Amino acid sequence: MVEELISCTPEDLADLDALMHALSATSFCNEALLNAALADANVHVFVIRDGGRIVATGTLCVKHTLEFLVADIESVVVSPGCRSRGYGKELMTAMIAVARELKVHHIQLTSNPDRVAANLLYRSLGFVRYETNCYKMGMRVCFILYVSFW
Repeated sequence: MVEELISCTPEDLADLDALMHALSATSFCNEALLNAALADANVHVFVIRDGGRIVATGTLCVKHTLEFLVADIESVVVSPGCRSRGYGKELMTAMIAVARELKVHHIQLTSNPDRVAANLLYRSLGFVRYETNCYKMGMRVCFILYVSFW
């Protein structure tokens, strides 16, 4: 059963971090990132639990543009040991339903072509591959912590 994550435990954070590593060797989830996502009203983190542990996740990010209300689906991943159980389809169906409820104009996502099963799933749900020039600019983010002592 898909649930929207509203708060998290240390075990949830560990499970999500492991899932991000399964998505990509360079991906991760830490407490600051997770708390920021959960605090953002336009970000919806969905999970599936198996035996109490998070084994699948996906994030629906809603944004306003001057043209439309649109949504991005990000970081969809199912634990390697739980694949082929329909969890990816359950997550996607739940996120699509929420996007419909929010009346978004369209949903967009990107997926590595090497993720064959994921790409087949997206097409089976009605997503169409869109030919475009996709650009990305890396931004170094520095967090500065100011501590004052009284």
